[in-house]
Amino acid sequence: MLIGLISDTHIPDRRVKLPQKVLETFEGVDLIIHAGDITSQSVIDELETIAPVVAVEGNMDRVHGEIDLPPSKVIEAEGHKIGVIHGEVYPRGDTQQLYYHALQLEVDILVSGHSHIAQIEKIKNVILVNPGSPTNPRLSDPSVALMEINGNDISIEFIQTGRPVCSALNFYEEKAKKDKKRDWNGKQMASGKEEWPLLQKS
Repeated sequence: MLIGLISDTHIPDRRVKLPQKVLETFEGVDLIIHAGDITSQSVIDELETIAPVVAVEGNMDRVHGEIDLPPSKVIEAEGHKIGVIHGEVYPRGDTQQLYYHALQLEVDILVSGHSHIAQIEKIKNVILVNPGSPTNPRLSDPSVALMEINGNDISIEFIQTGRPVCSALNFYEEKAKKDKKRDWNGKQMASGKEEWPLLQKS
C-alpha cells in the first residue's frame, strides 16, 4: 500500500495553491494522509481527486474555522495501526512527547505535522514521521512524503516539492535583492548579475 503524507499546507493564507509537484508525487497513491493546518476545504477537495484523504485538525484550522475535522484519527493499513495528529507539542517536533501520543492512541506509526520540518524517528517499536510542509517550511526544504507498506516492510521517502527556502528567513528574497547590485560604475546590469571589470596590472 502506498500512502502520501502531507501537512501544514496553510492555503490560502500562506500560499495560493498546492505546488504542482505535490500533485505529481501523489499520483498513484492508495491514500493521502494530511496532518493538519489545511485551512481550506479546497485542499482536501483537490487531493481527493487523486485518492481518498484522511485528515485531522491543526491549530490554524481552529483559527480559520472553515473545516470541521477531528483532532486525531487511527486507521489500519496492511496490518499496521497508523495514528494521525497535528502534533501540537512544545518544543515543536519533540519526539518523546509524540511517542507518548502514539502510545495513547495504541498505534505503531504516528504521522504528525506542526513543526514544518520533515522528520522520521523510531522509538522502540513506534515510527514517528512528519512529512514537513510543501508550502511553508521552517529551516528545511518544502516537502511531502511517500510511505509504502508491504506487510512488515515499511519504507518512507521524503520528496522535495520546490526550491529550498525558509519562510522564517526568506533566503531567496534576500538573494534577489543582492542580485540587483550595481557594478563599480553604478550601472545596473540588464541580466541582474554583477559583471566585474578585469583587474589589470599597472
